[in-house]
Amino acid sequence: MPMNTIMGLFAKSPIKPLQRHVVCVNECCAHLLKFFEVCAQGDWEKAGEIRAQISHLEREADVLKREIRLKLPRGLFMPVDRTDMLDLLTQQDKLANLAKDIAGRVYGRRLQIPASMQSAFLRYVQRCLDAADQAQKVINELDELLETGFKGREVTLVAEMIHELDKIEDDTDAMQIELRQQLMVIEADLNPVDVMFLYKILEWVGGIADQAQRVGARLELMLSRS
Repeated sequence: MPMNTIMGLFAKSPIKPLQRHVVCVNECCAHLLKFFEVCAQGDWEKAGEIRAQISHLEREADVLKREIRLKLPRGLFMPVDRTDMLDLLTQQDKLANLAKDIAGRVYGRRLQIPASMQSAFLRYVQRCLDAADQAQKVINELDELLETGFKGREVTLVAEMIHELDKIEDDTDAMQIELRQQLMVIEADLNPVDVMFLYKILEWVGGIADQAQRVGARLELMLSRS
């Protein structure tokens, strides 16, 4: 992103660059659902294209992150600390890193989720992406929080949104447990190394929901300090 664009965003609102970044991060994560769908079909050419898109968006998010770190003014007149803003940026950036790592590892090994687990696994991926979506929605409320001085009904609204994010993450925990049980039933019929990677994939995908929850927790901490 050009430097003058970043500076223009900061001139309008110190929150806007952070929101621009989370949009990029969430778009990066969102590609995982289609990625796993084409992997299930054995279309590794298309999977490679989607993996490349994910990597491109992760690099874009990194560029935005560096620009924000360099250009976020130190003298912001805000009810939140600059360090807290940067910590929030770091937490949401990790979502894009997770998406890139997941796609890279699955594509590199040409690993497919067993057919008997496919439907449940894709629902699990979507629910983890729901958590990333919810984290973006929470970040998008920062404008209103800023306008109200981090007080009033807007704080209650954001707290409720963070609570919903926690509930989504709880759902993904339960879904992961179920998938691990399904895998355990059939693991004797699979390549042992693939089994190891499949368990890891379940953990890595669940990490997206976990990391989204950390974004919410970081903002919740900011609210408590305001």
